[in-house]
Amino acid sequence: MDFGLAGRRVLVTAGAAGIGRAIADGFIAAGAKVHVCDIADDALADFREAHPEHRATRTDVAERAQVDGLFDAIEADWGALDILVNNAGIAGPTKPVEEISDAEWHRTIAVNLDSHFFCLHRAVPLLKRSQDASIVALSSVAGRLGYAYRLPYAAAKWAVVGMVKSLAIELGEHGIRVNAIQPGVVQGPRIEAVISARADTLGVSYDAMEAEYRDKASLKRMVTAEDIANTALFLCSTAGRNISGQAVSVCGNLTAL
Repeated sequence: MDFGLAGRRVLVTAGAAGIGRAIADGFIAAGAKVHVCDIADDALADFREAHPEHRATRTDVAERAQVDGLFDAIEADWGALDILVNNAGIAGPTKPVEEISDAEWHRTIAVNLDSHFFCLHRAVPLLKRSQDASIVALSSVAGRLGYAYRLPYAAAKWAVVGMVKSLAIELGEHGIRVNAIQPGVVQGPRIEAVISARADTLGVSYDAMEAEYRDKASLKRMVTAEDIANTALFLCSTAGRNISGQAVSVCGNLTAL
């Protein structure tokens, strides 16, 4: 399918590894110009080696000054922006609420929510210069379901949906589409760490915990980073031109967490 994305200017936060890398690779394959930021030096080096014609910047998007530096560079390089993918996020603690420290709470909210605002604050003026702009924010099925022992993470992911729905109304008159993707259980090292931590918290084996996660999806399987990337491309494509203000779950119909 031709997504109509050739030549589009795209920023993917936390785009050098995991879901972000799959999204960045997808946009590159579709002919877009991609700039990724990340804090993982090895992943950034790997991205630069794979895609030397695209940009990769070390940026902690939870830090306002670093975000400002990133967007100063993007504005100097491109002058405008067509697509922002607010992908950055961390798992946060897996423990009962009374055991969560202030530092754990604040760091999870900083990366999963504050970073989205910091990037939006700088990106929207650049997106308004585009003839066909889109914002995609990574929420989670935890942003539509309760998620015991993951309070900071779930709170931030619910908030992301509220931001998306509000901005879709605010930016509609400028032709800017704003949507969220809510991944389910995504294969890879991150969910393995989450499952392991939850198994320890509940006192069960890793295998039993993994089976429980799979069984809560109607399709009885995990999704892949490429599934999320394909959805992001569709939402930003000409085929998705009338989709805005939506939170799209890509989860195999996960019914609980």
